[in-house]
Amino acid sequence: MNIIRIDESFKSAAAPLIAGFRAALNSYRGIASRPSLEEAGEEYLWLLEKGYPVFAAEENGELLGYAVCRVEDGLVWVEQLYTREAARRRGVGTLLFEKAEELARSMGESTVYNYIHPNNDGVIAFLRSRGYTVLNLIEVRKPYEGEKLSTTVRVNEHSFDY
Repeated sequence: MNIIRIDESFKSAAAPLIAGFRAALNSYRGIASRPSLEEAGEEYLWLLEKGYPVFAAEENGELLGYAVCRVEDGLVWVEQLYTREAARRRGVGTLLFEKAEELARSMGESTVYNYIHPNNDGVIAFLRSRGYTVLNLIEVRKPYEGEKLSTTVRVNEHSFDY
């Protein structure tokens, strides 16, 4: 398995991965969806246009997973990390994340920053196993119209609906 930086020529190969990522993200919100490959391909080109490094795990000509990094003010944020279901538990995510950490080290940083959906137990456990245990920021918004919130999360003395 190789970790490679991918460009515009990988649009058709990257689109199913991005669509899978979007479907997984929606599932954490209780939404069943099948994002279109066309929209996923356009999102991929937008990420490249923004200058985000995109890395993929490639094996025998097939992309098994990908990671999108955003570099801002000398910090590396992992914006998206996704592995095809059939390729999970084979070290794909680990190799991709190591590539993001390598990028951060090349910029003199010792950590990567991550946006994680609170229901994404798999990635939370993955990050914890790699020593990522500091809650850095909280994103707060108004409820969407018709959104069903079923949990309350406490951070210090503050309660948030979730």
